[in-house]
Amino acid sequence: MTTKSESEEEQPAIAGDKDKALKQFNQRLADSLDVNRADEVAARRQKGYRTARENLEDLCDKDSFIEYGQLAVAAQRKRLSKESLNKKTPADGVITGLARVNSSDFGATRSQVAVVVNDYSVLAGTQGYFHHKKLDRIIAVAMEQRLPVIMFTEGGGGRPGDTDVLVNAAGLELKTFASWAAMSGVAPRIAVNNGYCFAGNAALFGSADITIATKSSWIGMAGPAMIEGGGMGKYQAEEIGPTDVQANNGVIDLVAEDEADATRLAQKVLSYFQGDLASWKCADQNDLWSILPKDRRFAYDVRKIITTLADTDSFTELRPTYGRCIITGFIRIEGKPFGILCNDCRMLGGAIDSESSIKAARFIELCDRFGIGMVSLCDTPGFMVGPESEVDGAVRKMSELFLAGARARIPVVSIVLRKAYGLGAMAMVMGSFFRPVFSASWPSGEFGGMGLEGAVNLGFKKELDKAANPQQRKALFEKLVGDLYELGKATEVASYVEFDAVIMPERTREVILQAMAAAKQTPL
Repeated sequence: MTTKSESEEEQPAIAGDKDKALKQFNQRLADSLDVNRADEVAARRQKGYRTARENLEDLCDKDSFIEYGQLAVAAQRKRLSKESLNKKTPADGVITGLARVNSSDFGATRSQVAVVVNDYSVLAGTQGYFHHKKLDRIIAVAMEQRLPVIMFTEGGGGRPGDTDVLVNAAGLELKTFASWAAMSGVAPRIAVNNGYCFAGNAALFGSADITIATKSSWIGMAGPAMIEGGGMGKYQAEEIGPTDVQANNGVIDLVAEDEADATRLAQKVLSYFQGDLASWKCADQNDLWSILPKDRRFAYDVRKIITTLADTDSFTELRPTYGRCIITGFIRIEGKPFGILCNDCRMLGGAIDSESSIKAARFIELCDRFGIGMVSLCDTPGFMVGPESEVDGAVRKMSELFLAGARARIPVVSIVLRKAYGLGAMAMVMGSFFRPVFSASWPSGEFGGMGLEGAVNLGFKKELDKAANPQQRKALFEKLVGDLYELGKATEVASYVEFDAVIMPERTREVILQAMAAAKQTPL
């Protein structure tokens, strides 16, 4: 006869509790997912936006996301029921976790990232107590493991309605912002925004290494309520920091059409920090020489040189509408990632103004922090000068470009396309033509302490003033310019060993790769 053991007889009857616990758990998870949040999903659709979890799914490699703090709710248990908190404040308005991005190109190890997606459908994406706790946790993990972070920043800033927190008064005892900023140089941080991004959310966005925003973005250090509360007037959210303003002033690095495009850009930008691509293709390098105009005085589209030189579809330009005299961005050559720095002769003739100096300095520092070698394409008459330039703080801002170049430890290859004059040219080569691991010029290069026309006007003023008439003055002027041009031609200057070599344009890719290999350039 079979009997119950003594231990079994002592156990209380708990039949069904395990199934009940599983059911409750599954319900809690379901409450945080789009399938159970029809009203919130509909609200996003009405705006033409995606949900936070749709952006998450699009960003991450399939089935690779591990979520942290999914069961969190707002710290408002004193004012809302448990059921309401579960349904209305899932994850406390922010999705955090680990995932893989671009693993098909870079493998499992290099594709590891930390992900943060602020959820505007939860209390307008505001930052509450547990929201911050989740941010702090994932940032700490990313810092310790040196993981890149991609953060979607949509949200309204700090949340005043968390009633359960009794350990502080002002809510300023936070480490989120300091921890996020401290990650600078540890691993790349990419911020992506769509919609409203104000106050604390904007501070996180602006502190990132790369900032991406859709055309439907409004980004500001304060939202309408804070502005009005500070007695500074009443404004609609759409009046504060629209994308066109923030792109033109340099806050936004890349402007995307929509959330799908922004996500694609985040994946592409991340890839430059992940390493080499195995497959690539490029344009016919014999086309490079034909892009330069025959007349040295004519402008041309230097982006055509960049896209021809780089692997096909590998050029990503940062801040194209800010500091437009200098082009900054990323390229690949034979699959290897590099930063690109280039003058644009269609803006101020390629002269480097204050805004461009700050833009270029910041980009050099970005590449240096993460070990991405740089290619500098020089075609500049020098720094932009004059009283108006000085009003803009030229001395300080232009000097930042020299400081950034001096501090950089990454290998640099410099190629003079055409003009290389004065301090501006020196700044483009990190302060000296012997600073790059290799400095070369195309045969079209021309060098001098200042622009030829200015040098003639300044150095030969007495001779020009003695000319009998305007025709003789013009003829003398052109002869003197021609003489200086011959003296400053790349082949002549190279004979004085003022830089390393004159190369044919079609060899540029080959030269860059060989020089970088010699410098043991290794992106993170």
